[in-house]
Amino acid sequence: MASLVETLLAPLNALIPARFRSDIPVVPVVRLSGMIGVTTPLRPGLTLAGLTRTLDRAFAVPRARAVALVINSPGGSPTQSHLIFRRIRQLAEEKDIPVLAFIEDAGASGGYMLACAADEIICDDYSIVGSIGVIGGSFGFQELMKKIGVERRIYTAGERKAMLDPFREENPEDVARIKAIQADIHARFIELVKKRRGTKLKGDDKVLFSGEFWTADKAIDLGLADGRGELRSVLRERYGDKVRTPVIATERGFLGRRLMGARLSDMVRGRGGFADDVLTALEERALWSRYGL
Repeated sequence: MASLVETLLAPLNALIPARFRSDIPVVPVVRLSGMIGVTTPLRPGLTLAGLTRTLDRAFAVPRARAVALVINSPGGSPTQSHLIFRRIRQLAEEKDIPVLAFIEDAGASGGYMLACAADEIICDDYSIVGSIGVIGGSFGFQELMKKIGVERRIYTAGERKAMLDPFREENPEDVARIKAIQADIHARFIELVKKRRGTKLKGDDKVLFSGEFWTADKAIDLGLADGRGELRSVLRERYGDKVRTPVIATERGFLGRRLMGARLSDMVRGRGGFADDVLTALEERALWSRYGL
């Protein structure tokens, strides 16, 4: 009887908009592009605050068969990477929906942590994958200060408050301290990758977690990725040619509303300002250039 009813009603399905049809599979898409954590009014980065509503909307799409993450990030803040990772996993478990990650140019460092939130990682032949490590850097301007005759005056309460000041001689104790923090973050990153990838990982830890990065073939061989492909082809192959892939866009503010943690009125008055955006752009360019991109 059920099949007879379905047969009789089938011609009517063509009259129903695709988004309302229960027989057409849906896989909402969330794009995670850019640096993680570094945010200025004109160059918003990826943060949990900026993505929370987008992720909530993606996982709330009715009849979603999966959620697809399109990742294109060289990394950035380990804290924001982990917060976004955790939120994706929480929603996936609450809604019992599988997550697929599609790496485009790069899923590196914190970008790879985001990919680990997925149940399956798919990349392009030329994608950069991995870079499971921690990096930090600074400059030393003390000799320049001497040459131009400028004296540095700094006042602190707290013995370590001026640690790694670029205008003072490098202190070996400060370097040891920052390296210890990096080692702790690295260890937690390794633990996260091992937990998510499990027995898929192949190869020695010294190779997998050295901070090195690879293209698709090697990443798949090492178990850091599961296969090659791009979003449209893979989803059509799995869910049929009629699969709908609505992009859940990150919401943007207007005029006085908040825009990724900043206000337009602040931009007009120069808060954050052009200099911050230039520095952020240079930092982002330097981060991408590490991967030859």
